[in-house]
Amino acid sequence: MRRLTLALAAGVALSGSMLASPVMAQSAQGDVAVTIYNNNLALVQDKRELRLPAGKSKQDFPDVSAQIRPETVTIAAPGATIVEQNFDFDLLTPESLMEKAVGQNVTIVRGGQSLPAKVLAYNDGTVVEIGGRIEVLGKDDRVIFPSLPPSLRARPTLSVTLDADSGGSRPVTLSYLTYGMGWKSDYVALFDEKAGKIDVQGWLTLTNRSGTTYSNANTLLVAGQVGGGGRGMGAAMEPGTETAGRERIGDFYVYPIAGRVTIAERQQKQVSFLDVAGAPAAKAYAYRNPWLGRQDQARSVDTVLRFSSSAEGGLGDALPAGTVRIYMRDARGAPQFIGENAIPHTPMGSRIAIKTGEAFDVKVKAVVQTRERVSSTKWRTTMVYTLTNAKAEPVVVELSQGGLDSWWKDTRILNETQKSERVNADEALWKVSVPANGEASVTATFETRY
Repeated sequence: MRRLTLALAAGVALSGSMLASPVMAQSAQGDVAVTIYNNNLALVQDKRELRLPAGKSKQDFPDVSAQIRPETVTIAAPGATIVEQNFDFDLLTPESLMEKAVGQNVTIVRGGQSLPAKVLAYNDGTVVEIGGRIEVLGKDDRVIFPSLPPSLRARPTLSVTLDADSGGSRPVTLSYLTYGMGWKSDYVALFDEKAGKIDVQGWLTLTNRSGTTYSNANTLLVAGQVGGGGRGMGAAMEPGTETAGRERIGDFYVYPIAGRVTIAERQQKQVSFLDVAGAPAAKAYAYRNPWLGRQDQARSVDTVLRFSSSAEGGLGDALPAGTVRIYMRDARGAPQFIGENAIPHTPMGSRIAIKTGEAFDVKVKAVVQTRERVSSTKWRTTMVYTLTNAKAEPVVVELSQGGLDSWWKDTRILNETQKSERVNADEALWKVSVPANGEASVTATFETRY
């Protein structure tokens, strides 16, 4: 679609580019408070001072969210009641102005001449009638409109008819829910394997795509899926039972932003909320084999970073859902990225295991050695797991066999070359020591219904 040069018949010609990107006017918002949730939802509370006449009057509230949910609007105005409300979201742009002009008379400025014209169509170009001729406007043509269509607004505007019992100035609080705003957590972790310590900094990242800027706002972030939402993420977590010393609303933790901030439209803003140095952490190797899982070639085991969110010996806080990015220092002392994973909302006191990647030098190969049916309801299966280690130091691999019939809960391990721990009805775990530049193996025979 061609970009046209547009102007209003107000005495001053405005270029199309100026209309598309107007200079930011002063906001009509008052004392604004914004509560932002994780699921693309926010509560806006805007306290403005209005002078109302006695009786019914129409009041405009510009600078509301372009993604406002009109059905959630409430207005608290002492001595006044709401009669009717309308949300005008058809915004003034060069395109919307031309769309509204279809069938209307305008003036075309071409080569210094002003030509009366009628707009016939506006699709992939603008078709006009000038002096009985049908033309498509060129890129150098300017269009002058006699007035602004009443339905177009320069900013998203809520129009409310109020019925006041008396005239005068009074505070009016506008509250509504809006889409287009959300936040998430991002964590940067520096792991010192030799010291067994981890430094973690947590960032709250706010995103505003609601179509409106919120100036000098008192901002709260609520960690939780209000009214429903997603489930788990990428890391393993054993939930803790410690209560974090944070403000709460219902069953959700609140993370207030210190001071007042301006949340600009189409902006990401980051605020630090966690800074912990020297918390205990350890690297582990783990591999979970599915039931009857077998490999033609050895596979890398997972590299896992373990730490805690407990008050004693941990990060000492509840952790809102987000992505943890892990770094380690190289031989020159520079931090290098080694992996990332997501965590769900994590209570304080939890034990967290984050998969950072797959080990280059530590491998496992699982083989079904024998499998036979011993009765109409019983099978006997022997598995052999071979683990290899090309590192110059020994490692311990947490090898688990999953799929052990959690439905019937009657699977038995008849014999095994190393004692296992039955993690649950569905999984057995061996902690296998693999020597430096060597290998180790585990053989186990299972009796199952399948």
